[in-house]
Amino acid sequence: MEIVELKVEMVGIHEKRLRKCLSKLKGIEKVEVDGNSQKVVVTGYTHKNKILKAVRKAGLKAEFWSAQNELLNAYVGASYANLRFNNFNIF
Repeated sequence: MEIVELKVEMVGIHEKRLRKCLSKLKGIEKVEVDGNSQKVVVTGYTHKNKILKAVRKAGLKAEFWSAQNELLNAYVGASYANLRFNNFNIF
């Protein structure tokens, strides 16, 4: 069984399209979508290039998840957390 992590640029309305295109592939066991970090984790017996191709064919911009994406999400998450709690310190 293979676990494939993708970064997919999407908004909430694209999640349904994403799940539909992945459901057509044989061998997919589970799909986990994290809309905040735009991370999709696909578990199954399908080759990772087929998964990426299916997502792109559905019209979504996607790439394989990398360590750089983890760092960017941690940085952006911390920056937004500071802005959210310190509303008057923005200027």
